Amino acid sequence: MAVRHLLLAIVLVQTVRAGFYALPGVVPHNFEEGDELELKVARIDSIKTQMPYPYYELPFCQLDERVHATQQLGASLRGDRIELSPYKLNFERDEACKILCKQTYSEDEMKKFTEKVQDRYRAYWLVDNLPVATKVDLADDEEKTLPTGNDEMYSYERGYEIGQLYQSDKPEPEALINNHVRMTVKYHKQEGKPGARIVAFEAEPFSVAHKYKMWEGDRTTLSTCKPLAPISHSMPPQKLDKAGEIVWTYDIQWIESSTRWASRWDMYLLVTDDQVHWFSVFNSLVTVVFLSGMVAIILLRTLNADINTYNEIDFEEEGKEDTGWKLVHADVFRPPQRVNLLSALVGTGSQLFFAGWFMLLFACFGFVSPAHRGGLMTAMLLCFVLMGTLSGYFSVRNYKMLDGKDWKRNCACAALLCPGIIFSAFFLLNMVLWSQGSSGAIPFSALLKMFFMCFGIHVPLAVTGGYFADKRDKIEQPCRVNILPRTLPEKEWYLQPVLTIFLGGILPFGAIFIELYFVLSSIWLRHYYYVFGFMLLVFLILTITCSEMCIVLCYIYLCHGDYEWWWRSFLTSGSCAIHVFLYSIFYYNSQLDISKTLSMFLYFGYNLIIAFVFFILTGTIGYQSCLMFLRRIYSEIKLD
Repeated sequence: MAVRHLLLAIVLVQTVRAGFYALPGVVPHNFEEGDELELKVARIDSIKTQMPYPYYELPFCQLDERVHATQQLGASLRGDRIELSPYKLNFERDEACKILCKQTYSEDEMKKFTEKVQDRYRAYWLVDNLPVATKVDLADDEEKTLPTGNDEMYSYERGYEIGQLYQSDKPEPEALINNHVRMTVKYHKQEGKPGARIVAFEAEPFSVAHKYKMWEGDRTTLSTCKPLAPISHSMPPQKLDKAGEIVWTYDIQWIESSTRWASRWDMYLLVTDDQVHWFSVFNSLVTVVFLSGMVAIILLRTLNADINTYNEIDFEEEGKEDTGWKLVHADVFRPPQRVNLLSALVGTGSQLFFAGWFMLLFACFGFVSPAHRGGLMTAMLLCFVLMGTLSGYFSVRNYKMLDGKDWKRNCACAALLCPGIIFSAFFLLNMVLWSQGSSGAIPFSALLKMFFMCFGIHVPLAVTGGYFADKRDKIEQPCRVNILPRTLPEKEWYLQPVLTIFLGGILPFGAIFIELYFVLSSIWLRHYYYVFGFMLLVFLILTITCSEMCIVLCYIYLCHGDYEWWWRSFLTSGSCAIHVFLYSIFYYNSQLDISKTLSMFLYFGYNLIIAFVFFILTGTIGYQSCLMFLRRIYSEIKLD
């Protein structure tokens, strides 16, 4: 029976995966000689300003009638505005010195180009849903040591630079525009099958001041570009210092490749420093697991000794007082202040926890493909929204356990509080992007979709979860609570809550900081991130370390007679978010070159949102772990 169920599950997973890869943009296309391929433009972007713009924000050559391609919500959130371009690519037909257009620019338009070149903007194109890449020669990097005889001494970067800076005799470097692009399209032919599939799309930009005798449109003969004398980087470049005309040209080269269609994304997903990456990750994993194991063993041995001591007390010694953590058994489950807020945070954190696990499992099975543009972000939003039932359920269950009376108010707080804070901060940052005309600003239609997902799906699901939680019996604690609270003892300096809360987040942060580097690089340096299997493992380690750190600190406080653990357990593991934000400051100073005030505001604003989500997630892990731990140990001892 078990084997049959396992086989059915495998068949189901493979069926769903097959359906996913049948989505538009993921199905392979077979091309034959002469077939026309569409070259689409997505955006221009810069890691220096972190503000993407539509491709035609700059006056490039364009079609008489602009044609926008349909795209999903996730692609819109990435800043893509996909449109057709006037470039003509015919399969297996090489072109040299192909004239795209000639345009005359005013001084203001030249200045616009110059600003974008100075900010190191890159253009992003698509052919057969494959983004353009620029080959980078690793041999030019002095910090990299490469073995001799290695033919693949290069890596790839997405997009290509729209221009470059040239240091001349002038005090300031001059801006040059890359008005010629040499495109290389690689394809793979399968034996016994007609047609071929596109497996690579490369671009090499050039800046050249084209010369000609008479302009005859596409038939114009350029003295600077001939099929037998291709353009090189040594030619006089096209400067952007004054108004004038620019001739835009391109080359197309078709090359057959042994790379199969299923592996065509490897060039983008390949991590060049994989040895350092995996060594650091393994070292961190071993350290965290070793420390966590030691903490768990010591804690279990101590607790077993305590429980045996308490239960072996002779009941004839009625005058003997309780000691240690048994002393506060009548106060440890006393409801804290702000029960409604705490329960709402726990409900949202539980929603994030299960949504994160489900999303990572979903990605590990291969459902999230880089070919499905914006698919990862769309899947994240859907997972969070569809887990809204858990938000209302866990919030109301916790609220009733702490003697809460108005479950509807608590359910509304769980459904709207944290998502409302995140959406408000996100909307404020979106206003900044709107003010700059950036394509990173969410379109009004996308905002309507998000609004509907929140109030049309998330809130009803949260209310449904709260309703079912209210119908269930209240969770009974293993110890009765006294009417009068016990006086709290004075704390030693090393038990001050501010200190222990801050230090309690260091070990969980140590489990994730290496992975955090790659995640931040994928966000702010536009690198691809596709090692979801390792992220799932890191998430598991994070869960274990947050739980153990909170349990240990809670046990220490109880042994000193301090029973106010509810909020402290949430804040202790949640303080990992403080270290995450501090690391983002370090990352900003060491890896990024952002100088503009608005770009700095966007960077720290988005990282504050990430830290806030991380605070709710890790805080809930610590809180629920401490609650289960205390319910277990106090149910094991004999009470009068």
